[in-house]
Amino acid sequence: MQIDQLIQTISLAAIPVLFAITLHEAAHGYVARHFGDMTAYQQGRISLNPLRHIDPVGTILLPLLTLWMGGILFGWAKPVPVNFSALRNPKKDMLWVAIAGPASNLVMALGWALLYKMAWMIPANYYAEPLMGMAEIGIQINVVLMVLNLLPLPPLDGGRVAVSMLPHRQAFQLAKIEPYGMFILIFLLITNLLGLILWPLVKMVIGVIKFIIGL
Repeated sequence: MQIDQLIQTISLAAIPVLFAITLHEAAHGYVARHFGDMTAYQQGRISLNPLRHIDPVGTILLPLLTLWMGGILFGWAKPVPVNFSALRNPKKDMLWVAIAGPASNLVMALGWALLYKMAWMIPANYYAEPLMGMAEIGIQINVVLMVLNLLPLPPLDGGRVAVSMLPHRQAFQLAKIEPYGMFILIFLLITNLLGLILWPLVKMVIGVIKFIIGL
């Protein structure tokens, strides 16, 4: 991607990316507080201030690299701290805390799709095309974050959902993978296996969202 195109894409992507990561992490903290864990609340992480959630590598460097290389827009934020033992029913409530992040991304993807449709319906003017471009990026980044986080690999949200739903013995075995989960994820990313796993699912979900909204 040429430098002028990269700058234009960054200007369109900045708001969708910041909203996607901020609301994802804030949703985890909010639901954790609802079920009894005050850790995120006490550390000021239940916030819509992006600065509280930005990770220099995952939120800034990696999305810039993926934009420049032309791949799937990809990144992460600083995880919201959750003390699962402080939840009223740790194994059961873990599911709702974990699913809150991907659920927020689904809601945002639908919201960006609605915005895209509204911009598309506006008579041709200077603002419609950039707004559609921003909305398209908003749909993609939120679907990517949702699908990625639902992979059944601890410490991703999908891994915690699986731990919550599996019988105790199987849940314990899966939970033991958590210290190595990020290394596995990085390996999948470097070898392009992550893209091969994610891209068909991302395209399918985007297709469903566009069908629902009528795009």
